[in-house]
Amino acid sequence: MSNQFELVLVLLALAAAVTAIAKKINIPYPIVLVLVGVLLGVSDIGALEELKSFIVQDEVFHFAIIALFLPTLLGEATLKLPASHLREAQRPILLLAILGTLLSYVVVGFLAYYWLGLPLEVAFVFGALMAATDPVSVISIFKSMGVDHRLETIMEGESLLNDGVAVVLFKISQASLVAYISAGVGGLGLGLLEFAKVSLGGVLVGAVLAYLFSQLTRLYDDYPLEIIFSMLLFYGSFFIAEHFHVSGVIAVVIAGVIFGNYGTRIGMGEKTRIAIDSFWSVAALIANSVVFLMVGLEINRIELLANWQIILAAIGIVLIARSVSVYLPLLFHRRTSYRWQHVLNWGGLRGSLSIALALSLPQNFSGRETVLVLALGVVLFSLVVQGLTIKPLLRLLGVKKEEPVVSE
Repeated sequence: MSNQFELVLVLLALAAAVTAIAKKINIPYPIVLVLVGVLLGVSDIGALEELKSFIVQDEVFHFAIIALFLPTLLGEATLKLPASHLREAQRPILLLAILGTLLSYVVVGFLAYYWLGLPLEVAFVFGALMAATDPVSVISIFKSMGVDHRLETIMEGESLLNDGVAVVLFKISQASLVAYISAGVGGLGLGLLEFAKVSLGGVLVGAVLAYLFSQLTRLYDDYPLEIIFSMLLFYGSFFIAEHFHVSGVIAVVIAGVIFGNYGTRIGMGEKTRIAIDSFWSVAALIANSVVFLMVGLEINRIELLANWQIILAAIGIVLIARSVSVYLPLLFHRRTSYRWQHVLNWGGLRGSLSIALALSLPQNFSGRETVLVLALGVVLFSLVVQGLTIKPLLRLLGVKKEEPVVSE
């Protein structure tokens, strides 16, 4: 146990050092962390061999991303999303997060089945993995360039909600897709019913717990205690929802939005709000730094040269699906300009959640290694190529506020 704790501290120290350097040279730290992780993975540094072998264990990576860091990242992001911004952008967010995610899932699934020759179940599991977006580095670029907060809200709101939708689709695809397809129209109805049950169940769990903890904050004016309440809320929402086989991701998102708006309004003073925001900012920075370094180490599992053709084909499929899932839904919201749509399209990066879900597939799942190779290949392209080109794209399109950025 003490040896594992030492390895965790080494990982945290590496992540902190790389993040500090990336921020100093003004490059999005997730991209630098992934590249450093890849370099560490291919290098032969004896002192790090034990750390690398510890990190790339499937169960360690999956536990760290899904159980440990995901509630932190979701909670921190939703806690700071003003309800007024969400209401202002609710239509494009819902169109992208629900209709867009379903379109991405279907397009990737069918193209992977017909073009890549994957079995139907494997193709749609891959489709579900690729439906989840993780635009952490893009959001950090938005903040540094002073991009309109509405575009930032749309991208962040879509990412938070589509993570939940994608996880639900992943579980259905892995467990029941073939049975639903075999049942024909009735099977489609059963699939939609299961989707609604898991999603709405997550909403209910998150909303109830957020209301209860919001009322609890009214009884105290003690920010250390209220920080603990917020931790219990985010992790409690996730694990209680998962225990009842509904969406833990959706539960945390709903809990964070309600607690961050209703709870802070009725039960927190200014000092407490600042303390909670600061605590979760630090927690999210730690989580993101460690996560992206782990992603870089995990990517070394790809045999790039042996699989370069199928990885390139998969990248093309995912880019096509992303275009369909952005431009088609936003036909129903003409107020979103084409410039913004181009940014939303190219900025829909894939990240750690896709890899963690792929690693959660049971060892006896047919096509597990193929899905993992494709997921890792797409994530590497997404974070490095799309992540490094999003800033030039913003400049090219002129997507930038005219007024100076003011720190709250």
